[in-house]
Amino acid sequence: MIAPLPRSDNSLLVHGYLDGELDPAHALEIERAIAADPALAAERDSSQALSNLIRDRLGHERASSELRSRIESAAGLRRVRPRPTWGMLAAASVLVAVMASSTTWLTLRPLQTETAEMVVADHLRALMAPQPTDVSSTDRHTVKPWFNGRVAQAPKVVDLTREGFPLIGGRVDVIGRVPVPTLVYRHNQHLISLTAVPATGVKSPTRRTIAGFNVLDWSDSSVHYWAASDLGSTDLDSFAKAFREADPE
Repeated sequence: MIAPLPRSDNSLLVHGYLDGELDPAHALEIERAIAADPALAAERDSSQALSNLIRDRLGHERASSELRSRIESAAGLRRVRPRPTWGMLAAASVLVAVMASSTTWLTLRPLQTETAEMVVADHLRALMAPQPTDVSSTDRHTVKPWFNGRVAQAPKVVDLTREGFPLIGGRVDVIGRVPVPTLVYRHNQHLISLTAVPATGVKSPTRRTIAGFNVLDWSDSSVHYWAASDLGSTDLDSFAKAFREADPE
């Protein structure tokens, strides 16, 4: 689980929370702290009110080009641009090619990490809610139709009771501002959130741990699955294997 933030840091992190600078897990922790502490709630309200007042009273005025030039000159930022040479153009071409390939790798890798953190945050939020599902049922023929009209595509829903992972329902989560379906299974006293998002190919299972929760993701055709739980990694692997091999019909 996420370690509680020290009380002395909470009032400072309220400003980061209002500015959207916290990661999902710590933003959720601050929300809990604000709900439990009237002083923090007052700090949030006053800071938000001040921000709104400044935005309303002080209009945004862009500096003129002459003023920007004077500031740049005074700060030593204005420099005479050399005329490009063939060598410079060749070096620039190589740099663009390297940056293009690097950007592809950098944009894909953080995207996976960010999605994993959002999945864990949604799982945490569900654990703190009165119930972890929007529709509660062990019948897959009840859960699957419930998603129709709520998400772009209803997920694969299978009965894993015999394997020791009974279905208890489903809910709609939001990943990257897109509503996505999440199925909820149980193993003894542990809950498993299984979120389905669009994918562009087949990906082998990848394991990671975030805020004390095990996360396992894999892709099957056009769907990428994310399983989050406080189950041990071995049990979570068994769940994923059972889900992948189950017949949805």
